[in-house]
Parts: sequence; C-alpha cells; structure tokens
Amino acid sequence: MNKSELIKAFSEKNAISTDEATIIVNTFFDSIRNALLTNQRVELRGLGSFKVKEYKGYTGRNPKTGETVSVQPKRLPFFRAGKELKDFINS
Repeated sequence: MNKSELIKAFSEKNAISTDEATIIVNTFFDSIRNALLTNQRVELRGLGSFKVKEYKGYTGRNPKTGETVSVQPKRLPFFRAGKELKDFINS
C-alpha cells in the first residue's frame, strides 16, 4: 500500500472527501517527521514506535577501488514493530 492508496482507503472508510483525507494523512505524517526531527520518540500503540538512531563517523573502504573513505556521522529513522502487530502478523 502506498500513500495514495492509504488516502483512498481512509476517505472511503470514513465517508469523507479525498481532499479531506489527504489533509489528515499529510498532517499525520508531518507530525511524525517533526517529532523525529526534534529527537522525540513516536509510539503508536498497536503498531510500533519510531525513533532516530545516531551513528558515528568512521573510516571505511570502497570495495571497488580499495581506497579508504571517510563516512560522515548520520542520523537514521528506526521503526520497531509493537507486540500487537507482531502477534497479528504471526497468527
């Protein structure tokens, strides 16, 4: 399912227009993004949680040429599935 399919399903299930559903879905995603930008953890009961993991920089190696390269520190989003979602998938 992609974002447009989610919007369509949301609008049909709640008997609202596609424009209204688009605003709601976009607001939901923007809220998650903004929370992650400020290093907040986002927990959605029954689904899982999102957080940002920080990785330090290191010296790596280009596998094609063998030369050493400096890998910059980075922050990446991380999702951990909740118990209810895991149980639902495995039932």
